[in-house]
Amino acid sequence: MKNIVLALLIGLSVAPLWAQTSATVGNTDLGAERDRLAQERRAAEAKFSKEEAACYKKFAVEGCLEDARRQRRVETDNIKRQETEINDIERKRRGAAELDRLEQNKNGTRPQDTADKREQSIKSQQDREQRAADHATSRAAAASEAAERQREFDNKQREHAEHEAEAANRRAQVPIERARYEDKLRRAADHKADVERHNAGNTKPRSAPLPTPP
Repeated sequence: MKNIVLALLIGLSVAPLWAQTSATVGNTDLGAERDRLAQERRAAEAKFSKEEAACYKKFAVEGCLEDARRQRRVETDNIKRQETEINDIERKRRGAAELDRLEQNKNGTRPQDTADKREQSIKSQQDREQRAADHATSRAAAASEAAERQREFDNKQREHAEHEAEAANRRAQVPIERARYEDKLRRAADHKADVERHNAGNTKPRSAPLPTPP
């Protein structure tokens, strides 16, 4: 039963704490599990807020934000799946209790008189839950691998986009720097010409030589 609870409630998220504290479906504290999921949801939102603030300090803001949003969706989807499994277990508990009550009322027997039937019913339910758990575990592993590959792909795409943007920025600066250099040369030439004209205007003719004494 421990394996059943783990597979049903783990969804696509790891839940090692539950794996250590849950023994059977019958004694699992669903209220405590809901509190745990609520705490994980708050942690996911806090993580997203922190990553969102960090994104605005990077060059490729939009790509970083998209990655952060995608990661938050993965985490919240995992939490929703676990909540769905908890609700399903709760419905099964209520249904089993109701069927047991109806069976007892129908046969007019005491609870101890139907112990064998209840045990057989529980065993059948366990088998069905085990098959569902195995299937859920396979889906969880496949989804986790797919999410990891997607994160790696997104990181490579973001790095490539950042490199391309930096290269484009450097290319855009080339004509600007060239224009600045040419303007500097032009201003230096103009200044030199002004100086030469000024010096030419200030040049005075030599005085006539004094007459030779008799």
